[in-house]
Amino acid sequence: MSESTTQRAQPLSGLRVLDLTVALAGPYGTLLLAGLGAEVIKIESPVGGDIARFNPPFHGRGGIHFDAVSEGDISLSILARARQKKSITLDLKSPEGRALFFRLAEDADVVFENLSDGTVQRLGVDYESVRAANPRIVYCSVNGLGAPSMYPGVKAMDITVQALSGLMDTTGFADGPPIRTGVAISDMLAPLYAVIGLQSALLQRTVTGEGQHVQVSMLECVTSLLPFEHPDVLQRHGFPARSGNSHSRLAPFGVYPTSDGYVSIAAASDTWARSIFEAIGLPDLIDDERFAGRGPRAVNAAVLDELIEAWTRGHTSAEVIEELNVRRGVPCVPVRTALEALADPALFERGALQRLEDPRVGPIDAVAGGIPIHMSGSRVGLDQPAAELGTHNDEVYRDLLGLDADELEALKVKRVI
Repeated sequence: MSESTTQRAQPLSGLRVLDLTVALAGPYGTLLLAGLGAEVIKIESPVGGDIARFNPPFHGRGGIHFDAVSEGDISLSILARARQKKSITLDLKSPEGRALFFRLAEDADVVFENLSDGTVQRLGVDYESVRAANPRIVYCSVNGLGAPSMYPGVKAMDITVQALSGLMDTTGFADGPPIRTGVAISDMLAPLYAVIGLQSALLQRTVTGEGQHVQVSMLECVTSLLPFEHPDVLQRHGFPARSGNSHSRLAPFGVYPTSDGYVSIAAASDTWARSIFEAIGLPDLIDDERFAGRGPRAVNAAVLDELIEAWTRGHTSAEVIEELNVRRGVPCVPVRTALEALADPALFERGALQRLEDPRVGPIDAVAGGIPIHMSGSRVGLDQPAAELGTHNDEVYRDLLGLDADELEALKVKRVI
């Protein structure tokens, strides 16, 4: 990173966020805010902390392993999700703990939570309670199935949300079962909407002077994306719910086997389709009524795919890419393994990927996601490793709240912090 880059201000510098999140959906949202420059104070229970601290795999003296947690081991989950955040411990179940929380909230801009249904109310740190202490607060809640839940009694895990959303019904092959996406898409999508919502609320606050409650649910976020491909219309007209690697309304489009791997081809336009027909030695297909237009090609995609596969199987991936992408400009790339993608030096250079760090020893043999946002006048990124539980207790309670050493020690003895 150049000196000019490091000297640029971060866009959310000066924004203070109280982080009451656990697991993945909430912590990913506050990670984005931290990467954009907000001061994120992660508040965890003095006993154990975030449940993500107990996720395997772990890093310890013996490197990375999947055994039960032993003293000194740190979960890779927390190393990734708590980067750039300050860590404090606080027992919100105790009156003293709640009092300290509200003192912090008085000078905060955002409270971000994704605790289970009813938890913030039981703890007395819900939106209405915090708003009474600070009317300017933007209080952001990420939940699984709405608030109140649209499906009481159902646990909102990523796979249950994918199932309820209809996403799984669209994923997989027509003759196979529904398939969950390979990443926890509902856990990762909801915080993106949450960050959009809370930044919009912060912008509105500059006009009204007041904060508000921003709420998103994993189920609503995922389901809201489905209609963009009109599965309801397609299925009513005979298209299967699941199209595998193909596309219900575009062809040629899909993943094709080669002699040494797979390539992905997207050639829906007439120009690109004609180029493929010429490449595979069947230029007259463009005049075949089955393949002469986008609609007919989509209806007859299975037949078309067989013709293309017969050609791709006789060539290496590099040869197919050279012929289609390089010579003819048809979108065609290799299907990389996850390991190949996560070793791409260009993505590290761009900041989309970075080496994960253990705060005690530095970089370790694991990859983490970065902040894939580039701004001409601002600096973004995650250059601070995750802190160990309670690392910033003295700094936050002393510098922000003015507690002295004796008061801090008394709180520790009572296990309030």
